[in-house]
Amino acid sequence: MALEKAKEIIASSPVDLALRKAKETVASHPVVVFRFCSSNLFVSKYRTCKSSKTYCPFCTRVKQLLAKLGASYKAIELDVESDGAELQSALAEWTGQRTVPNVFVKGERIGGCDATMAMHDGGKLVPLLTEAGAIVTARATATTTTPSL
Repeated sequence: MALEKAKEIIASSPVDLALRKAKETVASHPVVVFRFCSSNLFVSKYRTCKSSKTYCPFCTRVKQLLAKLGASYKAIELDVESDGAELQSALAEWTGQRTVPNVFVKGERIGGCDATMAMHDGGKLVPLLTEAGAIVTARATATTTTPSL
């Protein structure tokens, strides 16, 4: 069995391997955000970028929203990952979205920045994050204590 899996991995393309990695990551975390924290990937890999942003403003908006909500999440920094370009191609193949951020909750893709913000504005994001276990409500964390007599 292990030999068959090894042969399958060897025969897989880098994008196939990245797709498997992305799907495993999404399946094993309640909330996953694929994003860029800088554009170093394009500068170092393609050397065509003369000037670059140090952040993706759309990724930053999602990060700030999740922080404001107190949500825990797994961030995959595509520009830091050694296979970031392959992961981005795999995400495009899987979801039809090449842009970042690409947000998943409970294994389901909710979309990018606009979709995430719209879900929040519509009152649907917090319940979804809470159901996923990414937000722990005060009621769930409060402990009942009995005063000693």
